[in-house]
Amino acid sequence: MDINKLDRIVAEARRNTAQREAGYRERALKMYPWVCGRCAREFTRANLQELTVHHRNHDHDFNPPDGSNWELLCVYCHDNEHSRYIDHTGGSATSAEDKTADATSNPFAGLKDLLKR
Repeated sequence: MDINKLDRIVAEARRNTAQREAGYRERALKMYPWVCGRCAREFTRANLQELTVHHRNHDHDFNPPDGSNWELLCVYCHDNEHSRYIDHTGGSATSAEDKTADATSNPFAGLKDLLKR
């Protein structure tokens, strides 16, 4: 195997790791114990993908370095929290998405003429 190629692969892996660690999820996982803040379920490396970072003020762009806007929640509690927030604000999942235009075509417009033939 080419030594330079191996060095490039290792360097890229280290860059990717550093980039991930700079993300708020990795910072939150280092900062807080791996326990859901609602149901107190404990997590290990085997099931850590089921632990999410919830933004308390629901603003995913507000990530202070002290982690004051984050809490770790399991996927079930996280989903429940967002459902409660939508209920509280009076919105719904469909109102958050782009509305499609109403159908204006009439598929039976020429049916009378076709039946006369």
